[in-house]
Amino acid sequence: MNLLAAIRVALVALRVNALRTALAMLGVIIGVSAVIVMVSVTEGAKAAVEEQIASFGANLLIIRPGSSAFGGRHGGAGTATFLNDEDVNAIATEIDGVLGASGEISGNTAIVVEGENWTTRVQGVHAAYFETRDWFPAEGRPFYPEEVNSGARVVVLGQTVVEELFGASDPIGQTVRLGSTPMEVIGVMSEKGQSSWGSDQDDVVLVPVTTARDRILGYQLGVRDPVFSVYAEVSPTANPDIVTADIEDLMRIRRDIQPGAEDDFNVRNLGEFIRARNETENQLGLLLAAAAAISLLVGGIGIMNIMLVSTTERTREIGLRLAVGAKRADIRNQFLIESVMLCFTGGLIGLAIGVGAAAYIDSLDEFPVQIQPTVALIAIGASAFVGVFFGFYPAHRASRLDPIEALRFE
Repeated sequence: MNLLAAIRVALVALRVNALRTALAMLGVIIGVSAVIVMVSVTEGAKAAVEEQIASFGANLLIIRPGSSAFGGRHGGAGTATFLNDEDVNAIATEIDGVLGASGEISGNTAIVVEGENWTTRVQGVHAAYFETRDWFPAEGRPFYPEEVNSGARVVVLGQTVVEELFGASDPIGQTVRLGSTPMEVIGVMSEKGQSSWGSDQDDVVLVPVTTARDRILGYQLGVRDPVFSVYAEVSPTANPDIVTADIEDLMRIRRDIQPGAEDDFNVRNLGEFIRARNETENQLGLLLAAAAAISLLVGGIGIMNIMLVSTTERTREIGLRLAVGAKRADIRNQFLIESVMLCFTGGLIGLAIGVGAAAYIDSLDEFPVQIQPTVALIAIGASAFVGVFFGFYPAHRASRLDPIEALRFE
């Protein structure tokens, strides 16, 4: 019997017992659709995490005063002295592997233009901030080091602030008021979207750090030229762990921390955060894959059960075929093809359901979803493998029947 004839016979046999065929495929359908949905959600979550981390800037270290526990490194307890501009300069110039550094001081204030107002986050930063964070204006320009040194009244707006205050108008060159201070708009930042903590990164205005301290926020923090945190960009060719250790040594010296005493600052490596999140996502993916594999296993057992019942019901048919000259390999291949078609069809239906469910989840905007074509192919291949693996024994058993005994079967 040729392959096409065997497929036609298999289709007829499956169509004759349509309800039993549908029930047999159910386990495979559930397994494949579960694989598609679970892997799509997992991959979407990974991509979202990587995108959010990338929005902070590549190879970024964040230095802050105070205590912390991050990546297995524990910082000192209690409130610590704030960092300052001299710390920023020391990190940028004295640490090998650091391409640039910027301090940051922030607070909330109202921004007003032509009777419209909006409360937003003001970030006072150094001129190196844009390069360090790999975040540049989409329109206009950033401010220059000279403007930071002089405390110039210039501001770069985030996209959300522009939408709320200017709509479709061009804000470049216009004057806005931050608190009671008039500022000239010199740029509009490119869009960043939400952070992984749900905050709007575009609801911000950037001003020179000196302007923020002296004219807008007016913090009195007990140190000269204070900053809340320092962002340091690490060279792609440098080892972030070595750079982190060098920064820690430098800060201990600058802050006069004695050997054996706890640090009153912390250095956070976003690479550690990425690795931790990816490990969590990978573990979740393995757990979901195991659940989907169990579904396929249960479906495969159901396929084997149905095929055993089918071979029993068709014993006389098998005996007749053997008696008129069919080879045992033909009998085995016939039932094996039926099993594979059963699983393959279930796999296609499961694929359609899985893709549809993943697309629906994505439309809800609750979970990020990323459908991988390779995963779909693997799921279909797995369903065909289930058909071969679990269909082989019933097919082999049918091919070993004695023709005479089979013809006598009632």
